[in-house]
Amino acid sequence: MNYLLEVCLVALTLMASIPPPVVAQVHSHPPLQKGISVELPVTRNAAPMLDADQEGALIVSVTEDGTVYFGVDQISSAGLAEKVKGGLSNRTEKKLYIKADARTPYANVVKVLDALHTAGVEAPNLLTSQPDSPEPGTLVPPKGLEVLVGRPSGSAVTVVEVFNSGQQWPTLKINNQNIPWATLQSSLKKGFQNRSEKVVLVKAAGILPFANVVEVTDMCRSTGAKVVLVTPGL
Repeated sequence: MNYLLEVCLVALTLMASIPPPVVAQVHSHPPLQKGISVELPVTRNAAPMLDADQEGALIVSVTEDGTVYFGVDQISSAGLAEKVKGGLSNRTEKKLYIKADARTPYANVVKVLDALHTAGVEAPNLLTSQPDSPEPGTLVPPKGLEVLVGRPSGSAVTVVEVFNSGQQWPTLKINNQNIPWATLQSSLKKGFQNRSEKVVLVKAAGILPFANVVEVTDMCRSTGAKVVLVTPGL
C-alpha cells in the first residue's frame, strides 16, 4: 500500500512540473458584414477592399431580379440618390460599394450608377468574387474593382463597346473596330503604348448579364487603365 502511495505521489509531482499546453492563436479576417445575398461576378484582378466589411460601410445591392437595397433596406432607383446623399453627408471619404448579382441585366445596374452619379459619387467600387475557392470555413476579405461614373475632363480615351451577340461571349469593339474577345487586353496595351494616362470608356448593352460587363472591366483594369462605365445620363 505504501508503495502504491509513493508511485501516485511521484506521478502527481511529474504532472505538476509539465507546463500547460500552448493554445495556437488563429488570426482570421473579421466576419463579413451582414447584408443582401447575391451571386457576385468573378474577377481575377480585383483589389482588397477591407473597408467594405466595416460597420457602417455604404453598400448598394442589386439582386438578380433587379431589386435594389441600400444597406438592408429595399429602395427604388428613383429614391436612391437622396438616400446616398444623406449617407455621405457627414463623411470625408465618399466610399460606396455596389454588390450586384452576376446574372442581373446590366440595365439594372445602370440605373444605380445614374443615381450614384446624381448623388455625387464619382468612383464607386464593384464588389466581386474570386476564382480560387477558399478552404471550407475560411473567411475571405472582400475584393472589388473601382470604376468611374463621370468622364475625366481633358483625357484622351479609348472606347470599348460590348454588344449582345446571342452567343456565349458578347461582341467587342475598340474605337469602332471589331476585335476578338481573346485579344482585348493585348489590343488595349498596344493602344496605350504612347499614352501617359490610360482611360477606357465602357459602353455595354443593357440586356447583357452584369457578369459580362464586369469581366470586360476586369480586363481593362488589368492594363492599368481607369474604367468609366458609361450610362445614358453621361
